[in-house]
Amino acid sequence: MKNLSRRLFVAQSSAAIAGGLTTPFFITGQHRANEPLVDKAFPSEGLDREDITITDIKVTPLSYKHDGPYLWRCAGLYVWKSDAALVQVLTNKGIVGIAEGSPYRGPDKLKAYTDKYITPILKGANVFDVDFLTNNQGHSHVAQGAWAGINNALWDIIGKAKGQPVYKLLSNQVNPSNKVKIYASGGVSHAWYDDGAEELIEEALRYKEAGYDTFKFRNGTSWKYSGMTMKRYIPILERLRKAVGPDFKLVIEKFPWSFDTIVNELCPVLEDLKFYWYEEPIHYTQSESLEQHLAINEAMPSVMVSGGESWWNRYQVRPYVAAGAMNIIQTDANLSGISEGWHIGHTVHNHGQYYCPHNWVGGLTTIANIHLVAGVPSGHMCELNQTYNPLKWEIFKDPYPVENGVLTIPDKPGFGVELIDDLEKRFPWVPGNYYKRNPTFKDTDLPIWWS
Repeated sequence: MKNLSRRLFVAQSSAAIAGGLTTPFFITGQHRANEPLVDKAFPSEGLDREDITITDIKVTPLSYKHDGPYLWRCAGLYVWKSDAALVQVLTNKGIVGIAEGSPYRGPDKLKAYTDKYITPILKGANVFDVDFLTNNQGHSHVAQGAWAGINNALWDIIGKAKGQPVYKLLSNQVNPSNKVKIYASGGVSHAWYDDGAEELIEEALRYKEAGYDTFKFRNGTSWKYSGMTMKRYIPILERLRKAVGPDFKLVIEKFPWSFDTIVNELCPVLEDLKFYWYEEPIHYTQSESLEQHLAINEAMPSVMVSGGESWWNRYQVRPYVAAGAMNIIQTDANLSGISEGWHIGHTVHNHGQYYCPHNWVGGLTTIANIHLVAGVPSGHMCELNQTYNPLKWEIFKDPYPVENGVLTIPDKPGFGVELIDDLEKRFPWVPGNYYKRNPTFKDTDLPIWWS
């Protein structure tokens, strides 16, 4: 087993230790780790209860349909639209909470589940019972997303009622920071059958120029179709590192290779090139997932390993952070909800690791994840999708400002945002899957996701 104290030392060390990378820039969470913490057993503990009850719940599916051939492309798919699942919780005091559950669970399915099961149960319930009413309810994919959306919206109501941003109510620090480090998440357009290497490098340089210091990228279009191999791929990673320089953080996300290929061929290269982390190298459902994550982590002394974007509770997270198999946990508030996300963040903190949520969809998810990162002591940074998606910021009258890779949470109650007028008219729901097969690939046997 890896020595955890050494692992954290390496992850936060100076350029001399890390082999050329500067010390990670902590804004939320870990930079305040020595500050005394207020002891809380659950996130709403200590809040003065008020008579605010739920009168109705409205779920509104939204879509943005792209006019071009695709919004982004990866592996064997084209993504042609973006979806959102707006949740609005109405109360007897006129306060309305907004949020969403994961739109990848199907906004129309989330609406149907909420209307049938959740709303009849929660009408008349007090919003200050948030941690017990909605925390981690159900275990189907749709149930996870639906309950998470309600939980997040209740926290917006509580923040508005208390006149405080949500992150301040969540935090057990005396003076939590409202600055959250953002990393540029992209790398979903480079085509290996075209000029993918140049596209990837140019994209990284654009983010660096825009003030970001961290870039995460995916596997590009189909390796099978393009004849891409590890032998061809490694020189591209070397060119990418040279182009962005030694201080720019690079993150690589799940690639469909065998465990032996990852450990023996890829890991030494990522270590040599001083990548920041390697995300989900092994799917968590595999029987040897924990042991293999640990072995991959051991193979890269200065590169962190991350995962967990599909998890929804602290009990899934605990074995991986306790063993040091994962150094960054990426659970998403649109599946866990803020209440369970708070418990996850503290579980991560108790084992000396970092919380950095998956945050790939729109602004209704971002508002919850950002407050969660700022509200837990393990909060490190937050993902921000760089593909075009007006459901990200254009749905708000005053979106969160992001400058030089740092998002500033406004000093406003709740999530601190208001929806634009005529939202449903501007982004009407478009049924159907958000992806289709990349038409370049003619092989009908070609798997959509990982070929």
